Amino acid sequence: MSKTSIRLHRGLDLQLQGGLTPESPVKVVKPATVAIIPDDFPGFTPKPSVREGDTIVKGAPLMHDKINERICLVSPTDGTVKAIVRGERRKILRIEVAAEEGQSAGRKKFSIAPDAGREEIMNAMMESGLWAMMRQRPYDIVPVPGTEPVNIFVTAFDSAPLAPSLEREVTGKGKEMAKGLETLAKLTGGKVYVSTRDDWSLALPPEVHHIIIEGPHPAGNAGVQAANIAPVNKGETIWTLDIVTAVRIGELMLYGYPEWETAVAVTGSEVKDPMTVRTVAGSSLSPVLKGNVKEDGRNHRVISGNVLTGDKESANGYLHYPYRQVTVIPEGDDVDEFMGWASMSPNKMSASRSFVSSLFKGKKFAPDARLNGGRRAMIMSEQYDKVMPMDILPEYLIKAILSRDIEQMEKLGIYEVAPEDFALCEYIDPSKLELQKIVRQGLDYVRK
Repeated sequence: MSKTSIRLHRGLDLQLQGGLTPESPVKVVKPATVAIIPDDFPGFTPKPSVREGDTIVKGAPLMHDKINERICLVSPTDGTVKAIVRGERRKILRIEVAAEEGQSAGRKKFSIAPDAGREEIMNAMMESGLWAMMRQRPYDIVPVPGTEPVNIFVTAFDSAPLAPSLEREVTGKGKEMAKGLETLAKLTGGKVYVSTRDDWSLALPPEVHHIIIEGPHPAGNAGVQAANIAPVNKGETIWTLDIVTAVRIGELMLYGYPEWETAVAVTGSEVKDPMTVRTVAGSSLSPVLKGNVKEDGRNHRVISGNVLTGDKESANGYLHYPYRQVTVIPEGDDVDEFMGWASMSPNKMSASRSFVSSLFKGKKFAPDARLNGGRRAMIMSEQYDKVMPMDILPEYLIKAILSRDIEQMEKLGIYEVAPEDFALCEYIDPSKLELQKIVRQGLDYVRK
């Protein structure tokens, strides 16, 4: 196993209140309802495999892809299909399962030989729900069967604001992790890269290349790591995933099925006691947050995920993929602040040094969800370059996407990026553009 170190200098770590500490408590929650949301899996066109009222066991398919029917999204729990919730034009928004224990004896298991070939492994991953947990570049979609990646990139840390430790989640699962990484090595003729921080302490198998990544967020994004290790070129395909998914692949190979339990970091300035909640993927948020949101009279924004890339949810919503973080911050719509966004308060968080808060190094902030300024025409200020550790011109790429110029998009690196890579650009953007949404639309347009 080779080991290489890379230092990224561009990026930004947001100093927010409400993070986990080594002393943070751990709580076990068994939700009454779970839900799988197909919009969390770009490139997956859902078709239900069940009907309302059906009894289902853990690991059984809830829906499958219309184009590649072998690719499934599965139930993370035993129970009964409570609802198939649809939106406009009968689009499937989510499938809800009322959790009931005691049916897992009938769960679907896969018998995979130790010397199984690539096709057998891929089929088992597609039917078990693990295939949809990976992403393909270009397009940042669920991988398309039939394409072989030139390399596979596994990220073993999350650098997003208030994110939990992925190493802590996989500690004690060394056997499963090694098996998962060995299995991934069978799926590519290239290399499997595992990116960690310098303090990573778990053993990695000899089949992988260990890359130590240092630097601020978005250093933990698998796509950013790929761009700094072995960038994807036109006509090539790479796969990305996190170390937790690699462990589940190992469980599938060793035991015939993956486990869908997950550790969720409950974080944010409006949380009374930041903690880790052990529950199942897709859990309803109400039991995860029960009794742990401040009763301070303020309106709250509940985010399934981190403040940069997470999905806004109601308190009665559900965990979104990758199912490992919930953040609660003030909404900000009930604030009457002198001078508004231009306030010189030392509690005003900003990436700009023109604010007083820049003088307080190490200070943690409690920002709300306000836009802090109005939307305006795009300003070519080169601000994006300060937080984008990739060899692309982000402002010009955004302009090419907005103008639907496919040739320019290709020249400017559309095949290398994903919406999450532009989250920090969106945060510091003086024009207040929805950059992640724009990038998603651009990727879908080029693919179509």
